Amino acid sequence: MSTTTIYGLKGKTVGKQIIMTLKIESLTKMYGSTEVLRDFSIEIPTGKLTAVIGRSGCGKSTLLRCIQGLEPFDAGRISFEDQVLTAEQSHHGANALRSWRSQFGMVFQSFHLFPHLTVEQNITTAPRVVRGLSEKDARDQAHALLEKVGLGKFAARFPSQLSGGQQQRAAIARALAMSPRVMLYDEPTSALDPWLVEEVLNVMKQLNGEGLTQILVTHEVGFARTMAHQVAFIHEGTLAESGTPERVFDAPERTETRIFLQKFFEKVAHSPT
Repeated sequence: MSTTTIYGLKGKTVGKQIIMTLKIESLTKMYGSTEVLRDFSIEIPTGKLTAVIGRSGCGKSTLLRCIQGLEPFDAGRISFEDQVLTAEQSHHGANALRSWRSQFGMVFQSFHLFPHLTVEQNITTAPRVVRGLSEKDARDQAHALLEKVGLGKFAARFPSQLSGGQQQRAAIARALAMSPRVMLYDEPTSALDPWLVEEVLNVMKQLNGEGLTQILVTHEVGFARTMAHQVAFIHEGTLAESGTPERVFDAPERTETRIFLQKFFEKVAHSPT
């Protein structure tokens, strides 16, 4: 057995197989008396993209927030490398949460860029304040990341001077500036016009090729089919089924999955072009 490092994430390998390093076990999340996630378990493969699909309100966004430690959960545990986040720690473990959250980057539906800061300043602030980078190192890193997401010429612009797609790519660059080991995306293209979606998805495609572990909550089924290593379908707070895109989309095992996909593709077929 040897140790493999992929995009800063170490995992154990047996031969060429990389053992899962992010594991969610029996996760349950309540909002009052409403059970949003129920006994949810899944393993996330290292260095791959996992797409999470399902109807609105099924628990997809809550799952991401629990993974990052932004939402406390009521039962179960999440393990990552040699760290474990328990339900108790998610409620009361301030020190554990601080260390835990530093390993995850989150990109939301809304861009959440600081409107009074330039793109460069949006990206350099957290690395300087939280990670202690020098101003020069933070700026060098920001410019390299902006080049990566195709915004090399936009460092001095303010968010209001960017298109929606450009703002979302800047938000991805800002998340990457904290050197996350896992990137989480909560429907990052849902607020974009259709012709801007592809430029954001292309960034995730590039990161996928570089071996960054990514979890994407999305309605972009076409992207999930072609780029995801694993697809997870959530139904009413539970993991209805998961597997390769070919198996989930072409040969779903659960009735709930078949109904969801049928309704989705019917909607797409009747959408105006």
